[in-house]
Amino acid sequence: MSNIEEHPFTPFLPDNARLLMLGTFPPSPKRWCMEFYYPNFTNDMWRIFGICFFDDKNHFVVSEKKTYNLPAIIDFLNERGVALYDTARRVVRTKNTASDKDLMIVEQTDFDAMLSQLAQCRAVATAGQLATTVFCSHFGIPEPKVGGYTEFVFGSRMLRLYRMPSSSRAYPMKVEAKAEVYGKMFSAILLKSDKDNL
Repeated sequence: MSNIEEHPFTPFLPDNARLLMLGTFPPSPKRWCMEFYYPNFTNDMWRIFGICFFDDKNHFVVSEKKTYNLPAIIDFLNERGVALYDTARRVVRTKNTASDKDLMIVEQTDFDAMLSQLAQCRAVATAGQLATTVFCSHFGIPEPKVGGYTEFVFGSRMLRLYRMPSSSRAYPMKVEAKAEVYGKMFSAILLKSDKDNL
């Protein structure tokens, strides 16, 4: 099969991760502003994190360079215990877009191996419909509604799968509204915001 793309990033898996966040697959490199997850400057994931934890959607934004503060993002994720990867390891783009509907998954992620490695993980969050469908199909669990969760057993652990709104601006929801949904999930799995610790 031609034009198979391998995932460009190494899984980001801090030992203390309590949350594993899974998208579908990164956009093509021409859309990147940095070499890390959610690299498109018009994607709002890092603005959502900024709102939820710092009350500032531009906390991780470097506006003058139209990029993000990657060292600050990595430090934050390590401190808070947030792991990142995607549900697909290899894909074919049926059209030259970053849209899920134009992705054909050739090889999905080994979720079992990843969750086995993340011994402290208590929740998984999927951002977007395709990521949710792939994960739920693998574990044979019902898809939660957007903003909701489904519980499932992995080994000796009871985990939650949270279905989050896509951070793409193509998803019809304002970033502040998305952050409200994400914030409830973060609070539920004990990822408290800085203002809660004051």
